[in-house]
Amino acid sequence: MRNSIKKGFGFGLTSGIITTLGLIIGLNSSTHSKSIILGGIIIIAIADSLSDSLGMHISEEADSKNNKQQIWEATISTFLFKFIFAIAFIIPLLLLTLHTAIITSIILGLFLISIFSYYIAKSNKQSPTKAIAEHILITLIVIFLTHFLGKLINAIFGI
Repeated sequence: MRNSIKKGFGFGLTSGIITTLGLIIGLNSSTHSKSIILGGIIIIAIADSLSDSLGMHISEEADSKNNKQQIWEATISTFLFKFIFAIAFIIPLLLLTLHTAIITSIILGLFLISIFSYYIAKSNKQSPTKAIAEHILITLIVIFLTHFLGKLINAIFGI
């Protein structure tokens, strides 16, 4: 895989999963509404994918070593992979009860982050255990923070 596409894949996967899980957990904790969560996922899949791909584009332009093709490969792959990984969380919500879909989404997200962390660590000749633990810890922090933030929002605004 070309380095520019690998960058987009890695960024899209991690950002798509962590951002979408945070959104799902926060919205569930504050609203307990499947339709609001579904709408949030669709909106974030589009808006955040476009935003992150522009950020990747500008970041890659700042690196004078990159040519136009590499810049656009990173930009487009960031958008596509971020969109795909974010929108994938709709599937459990459409097929399962809300509670089961939330648990399934968390497991799916942690599994995908673990697999990619393993791949990156192995390709960089680093300890997969350390990389996986670090990335899972960060993901769990996001899950817990957004859960309690959702509860706080519900308590303050009564959503």
